[in-house]
Amino acid sequence: MKLQSYVADKWIAPEGNLAPIASAITGETVAETGTTVRDFKAMLDHARTVGGPALRKMTFHQRAKMLKALGDAVMAKKDELYELSYNTGATKSDSWIDIEGGAGTLFAYSSKGRRELPNDTIIVEGAPEGLSKRGTFMGQHVLTSRQGAAVHINAFNFPVWGMLEKLGPTLLAGVPAIVKPATATAYLTEAAFRILIEANVLPKGALQLIVGPTGDLFDHLTGQDVVSFTGSADTAQKLQRHPAIARESVRFIAERDSLNAAVLGPDAVQGTPEFDLFVKEVVREMTVKAGQKCTAIRRALVPAAQMDAAEAALKKALSEIVVGDPHDPATEVGALVHPEHYAKVMSYVELGKSEGRLLAGGGRPEGLPDGNYVSPTVFADVAPTARIFQEEIFGPVVAITPFDTDEEALALANGVRYGLAAYLWTSNLTRAHNFAHATEAGMVWLNSHNVRDLRTPFGGVKASGLGHEG
Repeated sequence: MKLQSYVADKWIAPEGNLAPIASAITGETVAETGTTVRDFKAMLDHARTVGGPALRKMTFHQRAKMLKALGDAVMAKKDELYELSYNTGATKSDSWIDIEGGAGTLFAYSSKGRRELPNDTIIVEGAPEGLSKRGTFMGQHVLTSRQGAAVHINAFNFPVWGMLEKLGPTLLAGVPAIVKPATATAYLTEAAFRILIEANVLPKGALQLIVGPTGDLFDHLTGQDVVSFTGSADTAQKLQRHPAIARESVRFIAERDSLNAAVLGPDAVQGTPEFDLFVKEVVREMTVKAGQKCTAIRRALVPAAQMDAAEAALKKALSEIVVGDPHDPATEVGALVHPEHYAKVMSYVELGKSEGRLLAGGGRPEGLPDGNYVSPTVFADVAPTARIFQEEIFGPVVAITPFDTDEEALALANGVRYGLAAYLWTSNLTRAHNFAHATEAGMVWLNSHNVRDLRTPFGGVKASGLGHEG
């Protein structure tokens, strides 16, 4: 399968030497990529001069109905996407988050657009304000669509949802988009993109796709454009330093490495529902998508008095997790997405053996055929200065560190360069309030047995469309 780009409403085949993309579970080539787009200025111009005006003529309600139609199209052909998704190393439940979660995001934005926005092309913000003493000069704030294009640079872990969760608000806002998927899973993104185009509800120029190098794309950005990036901190910094970003004041939004912390409250002792929920959620968040989620728990902070109990419970729970071929319904953890990433995660696992005490996992599961498989791994007694505590390991690996006081737990949770999410398990409302107030993570998830039947795992909030990645 030679992956194509979609430029100016036409599919373009790759040229020159082609690079293979390997299956995460067999190592066999599943697709090939090469250079497709040659004129990135023309691509941006097409978005601005054709896609933008067409979208801006539509009302918010019309755009919202368009999003619903796109979501329906994805759902109608979801089985095709599921079959391709296995090659990314994802299990059926992993793919459900990506594929049906992506469609659900479109449905969520469609619903909000019809319920919360006017059937108009602008939003009136607030009441008119008098700007002169006699009322002869009035001001009124209105919100309108930007005149540029949105460039979406997506990560490899959610090739469908990662694209759709950005497209939902972008198209609803009346802005054309150019999508650049991560190469490792671009074959799944391209398949989903084709479904969007074949739905025949998008105006010309509203959506374009780059599979392959981005060339001089950034050189042609303007102040009306926006870049939304999801990926590593190193790549984000490199892109953010591009001269055009500063020169043109281009809006640059980045969701990058995230060292999410899970904190077990001192009141959540063994035998309480909060303790059981902590163990369940740590295991869930480190194993879903083989730990390749931006919301995955990377660091578990446990009261020193509860370390033995927490370690025993986590070790037991992880011993029952099945790692293997994602085609097998019994498999709970599939493979990492590509060999290079597998090698990187395994290098951190080896490093962890010198920086902490290996509690569970620690290598490749025995008896599996070719594939990028890693056993869910936990290191205990990890110092806050350790690399495996300070750097994101985008795989099924968790570091456990003890603490003695709430203040120490907060200092540990905040003592990293980046944190998207933080979790706390407690039934103490004062502790929950203080944690929410003082935690530096972008989003805080508080857990108590009082709402355990109503709660949604943090990743599910984003998959439902209530949270936005990048």
